[in-house]
Amino acid sequence: MLPAPTSFGTRLRAHRERAGKTRAVLGGLVGRSEDWVKALEYGRLLTPRLPMLLRLAEVLDVNDLADLTGEQSLPVASVTRAGHPAAEQISAAMQPGAVPPGTPTPVAILRGRVDQAWTLWHQSHSERSAVAAVLPDLLGEARVSARRLDGPDRRQALVELARVYHLAQLYIAHQPYPELVWLAADRAMAAAQDADNPGAIAVAAWYYAHVYRSSAQVDAAEQVLMDAVDLLDPESGAEDLARWGQLHLGLALGHGKAGRSGQAWRAWDQAHRAAGQLGGAHSWLMFGEVAVEAYAVTLETDLCRPGEAVRRIARTHYSSLPSRTRRSSHLVDAARAHLQRKEEIAAVHLLGRALRESVDTVRHVPFARMAILEMCGSRGPVGEDARELALAVGIDW
Repeated sequence: MLPAPTSFGTRLRAHRERAGKTRAVLGGLVGRSEDWVKALEYGRLLTPRLPMLLRLAEVLDVNDLADLTGEQSLPVASVTRAGHPAAEQISAAMQPGAVPPGTPTPVAILRGRVDQAWTLWHQSHSERSAVAAVLPDLLGEARVSARRLDGPDRRQALVELARVYHLAQLYIAHQPYPELVWLAADRAMAAAQDADNPGAIAVAAWYYAHVYRSSAQVDAAEQVLMDAVDLLDPESGAEDLARWGQLHLGLALGHGKAGRSGQAWRAWDQAHRAAGQLGGAHSWLMFGEVAVEAYAVTLETDLCRPGEAVRRIARTHYSSLPSRTRRSSHLVDAARAHLQRKEEIAAVHLLGRALRESVDTVRHVPFARMAILEMCGSRGPVGEDARELALAVGIDW
């Protein structure tokens, strides 16, 4: 058995190798060079300040900073992830137990209410607060309908129940409750499978893959997506085409996380072709050509190609994305690319624009929180702007 690593550099190297990342990749993901990582590992540089430690921990999937530093315990999520005030209420509505009493809602009415909830998510400046007002009751209503309706109506109600759990997963994401994210993804997949609906299973696979990737299980993410691809015929119509394209987008994101550039871009090309054939964006999945092009920035950044990411940013008409949350997420990824190039002025500007699109996205995405926290220590306008952002999203600096 290997002795437990003692120095910060030794611990960093052990976690980097466990994560399967080269020094160049790790350095690129946190906006530093390969030589900088090497110098840390060999003890030629002092241990970084807290904001950079948090970025390293997030990239390496380290849950407690003590595992990196060997010092006092500090759960990474306590700094990088903010809880929403209604989280306990949403959690209670998701817990297992008897189906609440009530009369089932006709499927057409239930579908309309679920559509309205998704519209709230995409169009609200504070999407978590907006959906928190309707999600607990909607979860109960969908569960009652899926249990008490019969035949085709029951299967359609199960499809809507899966959509409600997807929304719950998005609400809970980036909060310090990982078990609830897994629960929402699992409940959604179970409802889709009970409905025996290939389209619903495909969407559940897209959301399940997000959970796997966030837990550094990229191979599991790929498997769940590939299983769902086999259920779809992209030639059968727009709905299957949108879901087929979105699954390939998910495959591209997983390959990007794993550093598999060729496979990532092959999958992205298939998603982009599907989006081009589809025309406009899907009504609630928001899959479309501009969305796929925006995700190309994510891929280039994950693959540590910030120069290519910045060039793609200039060509992406993100403002036409029909979702505030997606526009804000794209701007956060754009900021991430600029920080990889050490361009703090551009990064803080883009985070400010992301905040104007969606306060909740910037408040809850770990990278945005860490970047703001790190830039709070910068001098001049960058530090001033970062401190204003910190105040807006509730970060103590």
